[in-house]
Amino acid sequence: MVVVGNWLDNADNSDTLLNHGGARTIKTKKQIDESGAQTIADALRGIPGVQVRDSNGTGGSDVSLNVGIRGLPARLSPRSTILLDGIPLAAAPYGQPQLSMSPLSLGSINSIDVMRGATSVRYGPQNVGGVINFVTKPIPATFSGSASVKTQGARTGGLKTLTDASVGGSKEDSSAGALLLYSGLHGQGYRKNNDNTDIDDIIMKTRYTLSETDELLANFHYYHAQSGMPGGLSDAQYKADPYQSVRSFDRFEGNRQDMSFKYRHQEDDKQFELLTWFSKSYRGSYIESEGKDKNAGNSRLVSYPRHYTAYAIEPSYSQLFRFDNQSHEITFGYRYLNETADEKAYRSSWYQTGSQGSRPDTGDYYQHTSGGTEAHAIYIDDTINAGNWTIIPGLRYENINIHLDDGFRNQYRSKSYSEPLPALSVIYHIDSQWKIFANTGSSFGSLQYFQLNTGGAGNDPANGLSAEKAHNYEVGTRFDNGLLSAEATVFYIDFNDQLQYIENSTGWTNLGATTHQGIELAVNYDLSEIAPVLDGTSIYSTYTYTKAVSKRGNFADKDLPFYSRQVFTAGTRYETGNWVWNLNTYAQSKQQSPGTGKDYITEGSADGRYGIIPGYMMWDARGEYHFGPQWSDLTLSAGVKNLFDQANFTRSTDNNYGIYAGQPRTFFAQASVTF
Repeated sequence: MVVVGNWLDNADNSDTLLNHGGARTIKTKKQIDESGAQTIADALRGIPGVQVRDSNGTGGSDVSLNVGIRGLPARLSPRSTILLDGIPLAAAPYGQPQLSMSPLSLGSINSIDVMRGATSVRYGPQNVGGVINFVTKPIPATFSGSASVKTQGARTGGLKTLTDASVGGSKEDSSAGALLLYSGLHGQGYRKNNDNTDIDDIIMKTRYTLSETDELLANFHYYHAQSGMPGGLSDAQYKADPYQSVRSFDRFEGNRQDMSFKYRHQEDDKQFELLTWFSKSYRGSYIESEGKDKNAGNSRLVSYPRHYTAYAIEPSYSQLFRFDNQSHEITFGYRYLNETADEKAYRSSWYQTGSQGSRPDTGDYYQHTSGGTEAHAIYIDDTINAGNWTIIPGLRYENINIHLDDGFRNQYRSKSYSEPLPALSVIYHIDSQWKIFANTGSSFGSLQYFQLNTGGAGNDPANGLSAEKAHNYEVGTRFDNGLLSAEATVFYIDFNDQLQYIENSTGWTNLGATTHQGIELAVNYDLSEIAPVLDGTSIYSTYTYTKAVSKRGNFADKDLPFYSRQVFTAGTRYETGNWVWNLNTYAQSKQQSPGTGKDYITEGSADGRYGIIPGYMMWDARGEYHFGPQWSDLTLSAGVKNLFDQANFTRSTDNNYGIYAGQPRTFFAQASVTF
């Protein structure tokens, strides 16, 4: 037995999953490639408990990420801690956790680690929905490289292409290594206009070994993106042409530079890590808004340039103690994080809707807020192994100071608060292949700048504004014998006080207590051992049932917006010689967009904002041929997404509200080489 230390660094996926005290899924690069995924959102779809909303509203481009866990809001992924190699992707993890800009392109990713339970002690602050960690390709042991291209197109729109390349290696004595990664997404989506994407993502990874027990790691990251946002459609516009766009000026742009440095000391019974990182982000959008009352029939364009910085330092120490019949691995960690935010808004004058042939000038400077957050987090846990039992008690304590200045209102608002987050996980090892786990813990969502500035009077924020706190519970089992892997998890989240964003004119609405409960199932079976005719054949399936409801108010016991109660996936993989064939299906049940008034709206509204979002089922098919090492491992593949052209859509209540058509039948091709 050796010390584990950092939960995110274990390279053995099967061992990591089997011995985690909660629901966890790791999706490998092979699985990502064989799904035909072109974006981060594509790659996350189908993971148990994870629901991905198509691009919509102010998250209406490939630059954004809209992911919800277990019925939690998916709009801009606010309820989970989302990381890249352990570094938060959010521009301001405490005050602005939404991923309107998700600074990452899929081509550099080696695996996706989704921890839905037993995470609240180690990771935060947004941990009600667990942790998603995107893991980049590792530095190779010898000099090597790779390149690939994936392009896709439908009967509408244009072609969109994902290109990635990597080159690097290590010295013969493994004393140092480096890897340069590039991934870019460029082209036109399936909407007929204003659906362009231009993303460039560059990562430099380095490693230097100081001794047999000590190493330094340094990563440098640059991301730049521009994307059109085609916007929503009214019911009549959608029926006339679901793929048109009537919003020519909506656009998103952004960039991020970040760097991280890690020192690691590793022995059999102890591990010390010192991690520090810094990020600088810019994100800006242009969104056309419609006038009301005396300005009815008119529009104006609003721009929102926003700048953020974040800095953190996090030491952690793990020590393994062995006794006659038990062991303790005690981990102690601390994180200091400081972030700043500067948010402005400019607008054009009013003009008759549809009268402008080019983007109007947004010269009227009318909003400016600046703020910051200083947060201290300390945590401790003890992994106790005794016989067939593993018991992990832990505690995280957060102390946070947030402030916001509004220059136009001449306001200064601040709030200080603390949150203790206890947790307990238990694993029973039936044998080396079969585990049973259970866990409970407190999780929370920190106050955000937007919340601090909404409502209230003068320097006082709105009454009742507080951190969002939840209690999470899981019971499950996991089995893996190399041929058959299966898992089942029952979950319950008691979200005591959830604030939900509705639309700009309404702001944040306190829904009070909400509950999220359900079951997640997954199975993967290699059929090769059953009969020779099935050699090379495997099947998989996942199913998630979620019930997420409000417990008070006009919408008591009714579904929360924009999640499906049921999500189902299934597929088969057949490998013969140099060929690989994949057939997959994905299905989700209906969703709701009920509005925020007295009545829970189920009939579709004329403007497209409200009403039921029908469920759907789609099939994908793919074939691949691998030419082998004599051809530099050239691999060619092609396939079809939404094979039967199943119509589907979602809705948005943002400023660019309306109906958003889902992906039609789409053809794609892939090619990759290594050297």
